[in-house]
Amino acid sequence: MTPKLSVEIEGKTVAEAVKRALRELRVPRDRVKIEVLSEEEKGLFGMPGAKPAKVRVSLIKKENT
Repeated sequence: MTPKLSVEIEGKTVAEAVKRALRELRVPRDRVKIEVLSEEEKGLFGMPGAKPAKVRVSLIKKENT
């Protein structure tokens, strides 16, 4: 099975989505590029979860030196 190079993950917040993506890729934060595809939006009367945050997390390719 080949390792994933990037994932798109949703979460209640951007931070939660990033945390889930890092767990799925099994890498530390300093080895990835993070793109915020959409911010979370609060629901009616400030209730969370109306629209989840979505991020794309991609592995950074290491350069051979």
